[in-house]
Amino acid sequence: QVQLVESGGGLVQPGGSLRLSCTASGLIFMINTMGWYRQAPGKQRELVATMATGGNTVYADSVKGRFTISRDNAKTVALQMNSLKPEDTAVYFCSYRDASNYWGQGTQVTVSS
Repeated sequence: QVQLVESGGGLVQPGGSLRLSCTASGLIFMINTMGWYRQAPGKQRELVATMATGGNTVYADSVKGRFTISRDNAKTVALQMNSLKPEDTAVYFCSYRDASNYWGQGTQVTVSS
């Protein structure tokens, strides 16, 4: 089992920045993929960005050039979000994937003036 703890959500004005962090604990494999997904009200959960321990990175087109995903080790992942827009408002979920997929509880990000 893997547990994920997220932090860093909140309320920010358009054009502002936030940083999300996630730490995994439990049975962690050194080769894995961690990342972030988001779900806005009335919409399906969608990929934001993922990064494998080998460095392979995937971004949604909507966040390219504004968001940056990073990892310090096999247990952590962070998402630096710049130039935030109202349409970025959603609950952001940390994900961990090896042979199984695990989710954090989610952290709310609200972009509003």
